[in-house]
Amino acid sequence: MTSCGVFSVKEPTHMRRVLLLGAGKIGKAIATYLSTAGDYEVTACDVNEANLSALAGVARVKAMKLDVSSEQALAGAMKDQQAVLSALPYQFNKHVLPATVSTGVSYFDLTEDVQHAETVRAAAAKAKPGQVYMPQCGLAPGFVGICAHHLAKGFEKLDEIKLRVGALPQHPANALKYALTWSTDGLINEYGQLGKAIVEGTQLTTLVPLEGYERFSFEGIEFEAFNTSGGVGDLCETYAGQVRNLDYKTMRYPGHRDLIAFLMKDLRLNEDRDTLKRIFERAIPATEQDIVYIFNLVRGWKNGKYTQATDLRKVYAGDFFGARSTAIQITTAAGIMACLDLHFEGKLLKQGFVRQEDVNFDDFLANRFGRAYA
Repeated sequence: MTSCGVFSVKEPTHMRRVLLLGAGKIGKAIATYLSTAGDYEVTACDVNEANLSALAGVARVKAMKLDVSSEQALAGAMKDQQAVLSALPYQFNKHVLPATVSTGVSYFDLTEDVQHAETVRAAAAKAKPGQVYMPQCGLAPGFVGICAHHLAKGFEKLDEIKLRVGALPQHPANALKYALTWSTDGLINEYGQLGKAIVEGTQLTTLVPLEGYERFSFEGIEFEAFNTSGGVGDLCETYAGQVRNLDYKTMRYPGHRDLIAFLMKDLRLNEDRDTLKRIFERAIPATEQDIVYIFNLVRGWKNGKYTQATDLRKVYAGDFFGARSTAIQITTAAGIMACLDLHFEGKLLKQGFVRQEDVNFDDFLANRFGRAYA
């Protein structure tokens, strides 16, 4: 169980300059935490004036109105920056990559979109010395993959790797037993896109979202889990040929999946996501009282015996770097900020594409931001 308190502020020896794209729920949190850390100068960009106004007066944070569809404007904003962090809705990230290629700025994002992650890999092939491309740096994909890889390395031979993550209200009070805590676009995308997996030794396969239903409990609380896209990151490629089964599923309170399937499949609102987004944002409340569950299970052989290892973590809403924050803000922001810190500290690959499993688990948890998961 993780409870987040006030972390010590690092005395700056030199300022690290980063461009933050997107100042919504997660972007605002990232800007606030980096400001409190004391050794980052942040230029936060958005097209929404209200989002930018909310950052007024935050130390070492400059707010800038920017339309990311303009490569020229993006390249100008990246001038003299050392890294760009994207907290944009997943569909806008495609506009950012050409400017990073032309400017040589390192790139980090939070996307759960499988297709975009492949686009980032292609851009990384053009990386300049010292420039890295690291997508999927949040919670899932993100920390969950770092943790699963750490567990898997302890086995002589692998059988199964299971990743389960849920960002949930502490006190569910509607039929969906859910509250909006992060990007509505991202939520719908993970419910509506095919996911990656390894099934019965296949090299790589796709899974239909909202299928693969299962039930389990932790500490007397019942959960359901089902296929969603994106959360497995690059683990399928990393473990192809080494594991019989590898999959990622989203955790919810029982009953949620059937209602989502009715909306997205029976009413075909996966084909009309704008309408579905309006329904969600009109009818599903937000909450600041959330909890994030991260559960990894690995089975295989140690010392010749079939063995199971698990890792269960819970992160609650609370105070993080001096700001009252939701659990999803803490876990998502901590993931990308820890990776950014490790990059500046020279603890990641020096050039090109960086996977989550390239991150040392102990280095991540020892990091001032990564400690949110410790």
